[in-house]
Amino acid sequence: MRAILTSMLLIVTVVLIYTTVADGEDGLKSGINRSGSAMSDYVKGMSP
Repeated sequence: MRAILTSMLLIVTVVLIYTTVADGEDGLKSGINRSGSAMSDYVKGMSP
């Protein structure tokens, strides 16, 4: 019983850390979107 509780607590902790890092205001997803937008603007601004 104690092992199951410990395992569940570890899983919940990992999920919460992941969602905070990936989905936060300064998370990975928003950083990737900003980088993609900057690259897109740079490519659009290039003259052929």
